[in-house]
Amino acid sequence: MTLTVLAGGLQTSVQDLGRFGRRHLGVGVSGALDGYSLRVANSLVGNPPSSSALEITLAGPRLRFERAARIAIAGAEIDAHVDGVAIPGWRTIDLPRGCELSFGACRRGARAYLAIAGGIEVPLIMGSASTDVRGGFGGHEGRSLVHGDRLRLGPSSATQVAAPEIASWWLDPETDDSSRPGSIRILPGRDFLRADTPIDADVFRISPQSNRQGLRLQGPALNLVDTRERLSEPVSPGTIQLPPDGQPIVLLAEAQTIGGYPRIGHVIAADLPRLAQLRPGDALRFEWVDAVQARALTCAQEQRLARIGLAIEQRRRDG
Repeated sequence: MTLTVLAGGLQTSVQDLGRFGRRHLGVGVSGALDGYSLRVANSLVGNPPSSSALEITLAGPRLRFERAARIAIAGAEIDAHVDGVAIPGWRTIDLPRGCELSFGACRRGARAYLAIAGGIEVPLIMGSASTDVRGGFGGHEGRSLVHGDRLRLGPSSATQVAAPEIASWWLDPETDDSSRPGSIRILPGRDFLRADTPIDADVFRISPQSNRQGLRLQGPALNLVDTRERLSEPVSPGTIQLPPDGQPIVLLAEAQTIGGYPRIGHVIAADLPRLAQLRPGDALRFEWVDAVQARALTCAQEQRLARIGLAIEQRRRDG
C-alpha cells in the first residue's frame, strides 16, 4: 500500500491545508500554496478537503503505484503520463496496480496538485501533514521527495482496472480564475507609500529568487512616506513587505511569523491561490479593494467550492 518515488522532480512535497493556531509560538502555517486547487483535487477523488496530497512545483516527479489507485490532478497545466498514456487534469482517473505515473513540466502555472484517494499517510506534526520545507519538519521527513522515498497511502475503495480509466466528465478551470495568474487584489497596510510611487500604477515581475516563503518582485522602486526604522511586527501569508531596495516581497504559506520590513499592503485571501501559480518572469499588477469587497470575494470563492463539491458528489452517485 505504498507509492514509490522514482524521481522527485524539481520540488515535490506532501501538503495539506496547513497548520493553524501556532503562529504565537513562531510556527508558520505552511500547507498548499494553492489551497483552492488542493481542495478541488481532493473532492475529485472523494477525500475530505484537507487531506494530504502532493504539491508539484514547475517540473514533476515519477511515481510507481504498488496498488490500484484513484487520482486527480488540479492546479497548473502539467504534462502527465501513465505508462506512456497522456492523462488530463481536473478529472477523476483510476490507475492499475504497478503503473508508473510520470510528470513533465508545467506548461501554464507553477504548481499542480496530485490527490490520491485515501490521502498520504505521514505523521501529523502539530495537527498537520504539511511539509515546512524551510523549517525542515512535517510531511515526509521534513523535506521534498527524492528518489527511493516510499509513501504510505491511506485506505480507499479504488476500482481494480487493467489500464488507466479516465472519467468522461471534468471540471473546466476556465470558468473560475481563482487559481490562475492575473491582477492581485490587496488591502492597505499600515505603512504608506509616497504618492509618486503608488503600488497599483506599475507592473511587477516575479523574481527567480522566489520560493514557498515569498514572491520577490522586480519593478520600479517604491518609496515610503515614513522611512524611520521599525520594530519587528506580526506578518502572515499575503503580507506585502517593502525592503530598503524598494522591491516588494509578497509572503506566502511558509512566511515567518514576524518581520521588520514595512507592511504596505495585504493580498486578500481569495487571491492567494493566484500567487501560487505565478512563475519567475510572470507579470503581476496590484488592485486596491476594501474589506467589504475582500470578504465578498472570499465568500464567493467558498460558494464556488461548495457547488463544485456538490456537483462531484452527484456525478459520483450517478456513476
